[in-house]
Amino acid sequence: MTAAASRATFGSGGSRWRTRDIVVTAIIGVVFGVVFQVWNLVWGPFDAVFVFFPPAKNLLYGVWLVPAVLAPLIVRKPGAALFAELVGAALSAFIGSQFGPDAILSGFVQGGAAELVFLLARYRNWSIPVLVLASIASAAAAWIHDWIVWFPDVATDTQLWVGVFMGVSSVVIVAGGSILLVRALRQAGVLKGFPAG
Repeated sequence: MTAAASRATFGSGGSRWRTRDIVVTAIIGVVFGVVFQVWNLVWGPFDAVFVFFPPAKNLLYGVWLVPAVLAPLIVRKPGAALFAELVGAALSAFIGSQFGPDAILSGFVQGGAAELVFLLARYRNWSIPVLVLASIASAAAAWIHDWIVWFPDVATDTQLWVGVFMGVSSVVIVAGGSILLVRALRQAGVLKGFPAG
């Protein structure tokens, strides 16, 4: 992204949501809701890949966090991170996530943490550092949530390694992946009418 494009403001639409913003954010949530459920199913078997150091499996964690950065990067409206992540999490829970209703709580904390970073940037700065910070914030919220809810008995040193790997995953998969997806969508011409287009 060019410096000008990455710092683009809302444009003439301001912070007001248009119908197309709602539809696109919801579609991102729905698509990733399906992706989440697939990821839920393959997450366990990845244990065999990372048997040498189990916390390293969290290098793949970022897949669950992508909507929290991708949706706001496209529509650039307040609430997009939370909206997209909640839609994805709720759909995942509805179609049978093994995490049950807690998937929705996870979506809330993950999307909410990213939302706070975009809020602090006043929804005007879409530079790579801001996207990275939002991604890391989402991962940090997920890490704290998972530690409290799912892994309270895991040793602190192991949990710290989990947090490190989740942070790396957030930078590469969430921030990097969102930037690449937006570039691909822009080149395909499907982002016309959006600030990211």
